[in-house]
Amino acid sequence: MKESYLSSYPDEKGYFGRFGGSYIPEQLIKPFEEITKAYNEIKNSEEFIKELKYVRRHYQGRPTPVSYAKNLTQFCGGAKIYLKREDLNHTGAHKLNHCMAEVILAKHLGKKKVIAETGAGQHGVALATAAAYFGLECEIHMGEVDIKKEHPNVLRMKILGAKVVPVSHGLKTLKEAVDSAFEAYLADTDNSIYCIGSVVGPHPFPMMVRDFQSIIGIEAREQFWGHENKLPNYVIACVGGGSNAMGIFSGFIDDEGVNLYGVEPLGRGENLGEHAASLTYGSEGIMHGFNSIMLKDEKGEPAPVYSIGSGIDYPSVGPEHAFLKDSGRTKVGLCDDIEAVNAFYKLSQLEGIIPALESAHAVAYAMKLAPTLSKEETILVNLSGRGDKDIDFVIENYPLVDLK
Repeated sequence: MKESYLSSYPDEKGYFGRFGGSYIPEQLIKPFEEITKAYNEIKNSEEFIKELKYVRRHYQGRPTPVSYAKNLTQFCGGAKIYLKREDLNHTGAHKLNHCMAEVILAKHLGKKKVIAETGAGQHGVALATAAAYFGLECEIHMGEVDIKKEHPNVLRMKILGAKVVPVSHGLKTLKEAVDSAFEAYLADTDNSIYCIGSVVGPHPFPMMVRDFQSIIGIEAREQFWGHENKLPNYVIACVGGGSNAMGIFSGFIDDEGVNLYGVEPLGRGENLGEHAASLTYGSEGIMHGFNSIMLKDEKGEPAPVYSIGSGIDYPSVGPEHAFLKDSGRTKVGLCDDIEAVNAFYKLSQLEGIIPALESAHAVAYAMKLAPTLSKEETILVNLSGRGDKDIDFVIENYPLVDLK
């Protein structure tokens, strides 16, 4: 019997093909080995699985539903569009799926504090929530640009008891927040754990976060079959680091008849610095402790990036996404700012669902794809988060439009 994809990748050293691995300073080798050992110990333990199931059902509100977007389907024409409603997960996004599990792991390791970065703020809110629930300290590093842009989430983190550390160097966005969080963790590895917010970073985090997010794909597969009595023809998710995408892709990755699309932010255009489309315009390189595809400047360093979605303006991408694209299993779509805002308004006014700007990239791509397909075909979009955090920014910069 052929082994499943998820049981085959990554290898023992954390590689997906040539991508992944662990490129870290010497003082982090022992702490990361400790994390890897602890994860391998608890991931199949009855106690851990029981606690995680309880938290997901009775605290997070899982399973989240799969909804048929009837009005959006009629508006676009062509294929039926379905939404996996991660916006209905507690805290409003998929991030809590791995944050609750990471904090359980931190407790298992005897840590007192969790440290993380955040861009759109959803990972920060989710980790602050998990830390409050389990009684740990929480420190979130966030670029000053994103602090201003995602102010509602900053307030939520503070209300939840987290310390928010503003990052004022470089572009003051997600990459710099990662740098800052790593430095804070380096200074206190004995008492803290760095809870990476996506399928990026050194091994074991790309594997670990994927595994924790795979609940999305497990649920979606069963739920979609309940709607259509078959699997979807297309599964679409936005990709920055790529945790929500790996979460839903994991449920369909062994099904060759299901097309998997990761949608990258084209931002303002194709010029370097105007987008964050790493898989489309990047090349192989190492940053933040892992080998993947990254956008580089003329010196070979991580290039400046931009996206209207603060959670996806990252100059690299999870190593598993690089591997899956390289192997041909996944395809890459592009969505610019204007298309994302259009999808933000269309989904709101047609379905009564306000999406996060990050998630709107996936919705926008589905809206472009659907009219090119037959009415018998189906698209499943991972609606990775809700748009409460983006309302003020969108209204201020892209005034309300009347769909009719």
